[in-house]
Amino acid sequence: MELDHSISSVRPHASSSLTVRRTGLRSVASQLDMACSEQACPLPLSRTCAPTKATCMFGWLLPQGHTRSVPQVVPDATQVPSSSRGGRDGGVCGVAVGYPLDTVKVRIQTEPKYTGIWDCVRDTYHREQLRGFYRGLSLPVCTVSLVSSVSFGTYRHCLAHICRVRYGSADAKPAKTDITLSGFASGLIRVFLTSPTEVAKVRLQTQTQVQQRRRPSATPPTCPVPPAGLQPGPKYRGPLHCLATVAREEGLRGLYKGSSALLFRDGHSFATYFLSYAILCEWLTPAGHSRPDVSGVLVAGGCAGALAWAVATPMDVIKARLQADGQGGCRYRGLLHCVLTSVREEGPRVLFKGLLLNCCRAFPVNMVVFVAYEAVLRLTQGLLT
Repeated sequence: MELDHSISSVRPHASSSLTVRRTGLRSVASQLDMACSEQACPLPLSRTCAPTKATCMFGWLLPQGHTRSVPQVVPDATQVPSSSRGGRDGGVCGVAVGYPLDTVKVRIQTEPKYTGIWDCVRDTYHREQLRGFYRGLSLPVCTVSLVSSVSFGTYRHCLAHICRVRYGSADAKPAKTDITLSGFASGLIRVFLTSPTEVAKVRLQTQTQVQQRRRPSATPPTCPVPPAGLQPGPKYRGPLHCLATVAREEGLRGLYKGSSALLFRDGHSFATYFLSYAILCEWLTPAGHSRPDVSGVLVAGGCAGALAWAVATPMDVIKARLQADGQGGCRYRGLLHCVLTSVREEGPRVLFKGLLLNCCRAFPVNMVVFVAYEAVLRLTQGLLT
C-alpha cells in the first residue's frame, strides 16, 4: 500500500513535467511576456525591441515586438536606500581609478618645488617607485563606501523632501534650484565624515621622507659612521598611526584641520556636480525615453565631475596646504592667512594648481561612479517592481 501511494504521488509530477516539455518555446515566450508586463519591465519610455530580442541598458530581455511605456522617473523617498548603495559602489570604483593622480595633485599643490605634472611623476617614481603613488590608499578605500553612500543618500533624501514640501509629492519633477540645494546639502554632510580621512591622506601623500640605504663600499671606512647620521624614517607608518599621532600631538582640532576650506570646496562643488549631471542627462536623453543610455551616462558623469572640480580647485589647494601644515611646524594661522600668504608668495595662479590634473582625473573617475550608481539604482528598482 505504501508503495502504491508513493507511485501515485509521483505521477502528477511526471505528467506536469511532460506537459511543460510539450509546450516548448510557446510557454517560454508567454512567461517572458508576463515578466515584461507593466509591473515588471524596467525599460525607459516607449522602448521598442528589435525583431529578435532587445537588451536594455543592463541586460533585461524582452520578446519580439514588445513596447514599454513608463512615466518619467523622478526621485522619491523609496529610492534613498538604492541611491546609497549606488553611491557606495560608485565611490569605490572612483577611488580605485583616480588615486595615483590624486597623489600627484596633492604634491603639486603643497610642494612648490615641482614645476609641473611630469616633474612630480618622475620625482615620485624615482624616489619611491610605484608605491609612492598609493600612499594612504587603504583609508579612503575603507571609508569611501560610507562617505559615498551618505552623500548620494543625502542628496536623494533632501531632493525628495524638498519636492514633498514645495509640490506636495516626492514624485514631482524637481526644479534646478531644488537639485542645487540638495547637492549643496550633500557636500556639507560629507565634511564631518571626510575631514579626518583627508588629513591622514594628505599627510601620507606628502610624506616623501624615506630612509636611504647606504651602498656597500669596496674599502671599509676609516671611522665608523654614527647611527645619528642616517636619515630618519617616515613619521607616519600608516593611516591609523597617522590619525593617532595627529590626535596625540595636535588634539581633536588637528583631525579637522582645513575643514573650513573643505566646507567651501564640497558645498559648491557638489551643488555643481549634481546640477550639471541632471542637466546633461536631460540633454542626452533620446526622444521618447526617460533616461539616457550608457554612453549618455558616461558623458554626463565625466563632464559633471570635471565641472565640479573646476569649481573646487581653489579651495582644494588651500585645504591641502592647511592639512599638510603641521608636519614641520605650523605655517598658516587659518584659511584667510593661507590664501593671502599663498597668493603673495606664488601669485594668483597658485589657486589653480592642479586644475588640469583635477579635470583629467575627474572625467574617467566620475564616468565610472555614475555608471555604477545608475546600474545599482536600476537593478534595485527592477528587483523591487
